[in-house]
Amino acid sequence: MKILGIGNAIVDVICKVDESFLIKNKLTKSTMKLVDEKEFKQLLSNLNIQKTIAGGSVANSIVGLSQLKNEVSFIGKIADDKLGNEYEDSLTNEKVKYYYNKKIEKIPTGTCLILVTPDSERTMCTFLGIAGKISPDDINENFIKESELVFLEGYLWDEGEPRAAFDKALTIAKKSAMSLSDKFCIDRHKKSFYQLVKNKLDIIFANEQEIMELIDAETFEEVIEFGKDLNKTLVITRSDKGSIVIEGSNVTECEGQQNLKIVDLTGAGDLFAAGFLHGYINKMSTKESLEKGTEMASKIIQKIGARLD
Repeated sequence: MKILGIGNAIVDVICKVDESFLIKNKLTKSTMKLVDEKEFKQLLSNLNIQKTIAGGSVANSIVGLSQLKNEVSFIGKIADDKLGNEYEDSLTNEKVKYYYNKKIEKIPTGTCLILVTPDSERTMCTFLGIAGKISPDDINENFIKESELVFLEGYLWDEGEPRAAFDKALTIAKKSAMSLSDKFCIDRHKKSFYQLVKNKLDIIFANEQEIMELIDAETFEEVIEFGKDLNKTLVITRSDKGSIVIEGSNVTECEGQQNLKIVDLTGAGDLFAAGFLHGYINKMSTKESLEKGTEMASKIIQKIGARLD
């Protein structure tokens, strides 16, 4: 197995809204907020659904890697309910090996409301459901040992059993990668995220805002110096400034694609990671891996949702 993804198994519900909806519901644009089932249903009650699809950050990346003809698998906790069955079918139809045996649960399958404003930015309200209850028992050691690389998401990192599941995977993995996911996650887990980045991960994905928040940087030059001292593979997306990889003293940059008809930024980071990891796992150069990540991200932001057809 090339890459095993471990993440929140979340069904994405995509809706278009205007800025006033975010203001009215006290939502901060371009971030993710955790909500309970009641609040989720209340937010959704007056909206028109554009698209519903199996999602979750790492799951999106894993599907992208599968579409690039890599052998991949995924672990994510779902319930044996309607959405859970649809979720599993969605991944297996994409030729992703799904390494989780669902069962009847008291808590339903997780759902994420993705609100897309006219500027194409997305604001997420997530009801984690059973996805947030992943435990070490859900992580099969053999599947991790059989994989060349394990890819995790910062969204999954939380107190208690999810953290223990995360730690179990990192302890066994031959190589590990993680996305910092969102400034929301860094605000919640700054100290432990920093320790993960410094001590346990081989590849780290972040956008410019996230990495600067993590290390309390005032300038991007500070990020460069941090990356050089880190001596790992630090992959940073910088919006219209392109992307950059820092590996010890080696710094590789890639320009973003221009003149794109941007429709929805959902999945941009996820598909960028898929492209980069495709290059990495197939022994392409760092520059080529960045270019593949840029190509994948550029394609996904010109359509609704986080799936390339």
